[in-house]
Amino acid sequence: MKKLVLLFCFIAQITQAQKANDVTTPLHALQPDYPFPYKVMSTSEVKTTLDRILDYLDAATPAEWVNRRTNEPVTLTTTADTSITFKPGDFRLTSYEWGVTYAGMLRIGEVTGDERYNIYTTERLNFLAKAYPFFKKLYEQDPKAVNALRQPVAPHALDDAGAMCAAMIKEYHRTKEPALRPLIDHFIQYISTKEYRLADGTLARNRPLKNTLWLDDLFMSVPALAQMGKLTGDTKYYNDAVKQVLQFSKRMFNKDLGIYMHGWVESMEVHPEFHWARANGWAVLAMTELLDVLPTQAKGRQEVLAQLRAHIKGLAQYQSGQGFWHQLLDRNDSYLETSATAIYAYAIARAINNGWIDAKTYMPMCLLAWSAVSTKVNAHGEVEGTCVGTGMAFDPAFYYYRPVNVYAAHGYGPVLLAGGEIISLLQKYPLEINDSALMLNDN
Repeated sequence: MKKLVLLFCFIAQITQAQKANDVTTPLHALQPDYPFPYKVMSTSEVKTTLDRILDYLDAATPAEWVNRRTNEPVTLTTTADTSITFKPGDFRLTSYEWGVTYAGMLRIGEVTGDERYNIYTTERLNFLAKAYPFFKKLYEQDPKAVNALRQPVAPHALDDAGAMCAAMIKEYHRTKEPALRPLIDHFIQYISTKEYRLADGTLARNRPLKNTLWLDDLFMSVPALAQMGKLTGDTKYYNDAVKQVLQFSKRMFNKDLGIYMHGWVESMEVHPEFHWARANGWAVLAMTELLDVLPTQAKGRQEVLAQLRAHIKGLAQYQSGQGFWHQLLDRNDSYLETSATAIYAYAIARAINNGWIDAKTYMPMCLLAWSAVSTKVNAHGEVEGTCVGTGMAFDPAFYYYRPVNVYAAHGYGPVLLAGGEIISLLQKYPLEINDSALMLNDN
């Protein structure tokens, strides 16, 4: 009897399979086996992903001083000395990567009204700003002494100043905390007057070779300059920011490919072009940040806007079917990378929300990018698949084999920015699944 039942079940399965054909079933509507969410997502789903990151980072980045030898808590009141350091955490509160993270937290707070995100940034930036005078005095007394705030007190590269400066200005606009202003002024003075430049004023480095442009430096300078222009009303900051975008682009943007090379060296007649994904992310993010605050009639605005559009159009053609972009954009055998994908998701969503690019054209790729990125936020709130800090090189192996790590701080700010902007986009535009494809519903 049991064998007979099994036989009937088997026959029923065959019959059912035979019925699922082009006559009986709308095959075009069958659900593809996507390895990521492909649907009309909700703002609550995006927020849940972001909340996991917040919970992790709030615990993993304490804003406390301790004695470096005993690890006992220290209250910083009237002086600072070489025994004082940060309470150990997973990330550095003063790094440029954390400047991006602070900005991402503020954007989510703005979009969602969840004050926990604003509080995260306020607590840590105020913590740094109020300690700055004490550690500045320590540096003045002995520049060679161990100094927990050496990076902001004595910046020696744009990495030390730009992203933190931009985030602090955004926070200053919001809270008017007076302790922030001396550090803001200190940072912008370094960017404007002390960083090395080429003869035409383009911000440059003398490594790995003399007179080298790193595409990364667009982000390490332009947003801070733009924000300082907004803060002070002084057009010299806007003009410098526009100049950097246009002069970097003239040398480093490949118009045929629609993307940037990572590095440019003044003495090279022929440049090895490696189109590193995150560096292209820093470039598109810099332009987005500049256009956010650059006055409508400002000199160079239309040129920057045209460059942003050209870059986004170029990036669109390199997105993989999984939603990510590759470590080297135009080399599909390089690995898929999270931080760059998140930056592109943010910049494209921001450009759509501001009306700079066409929503119908670019929203699907933007949402696909976020869907991909969301799969890289693990249950602990860590961001996976992010390339570690990366210098500049002239051979492909260097880029192909850069490690990825959940402690690569570069992934967290971009994912927060992307999620916040995606929430804003979902609040503004209706979406639908049309013939199994996610797109804008403009009916």
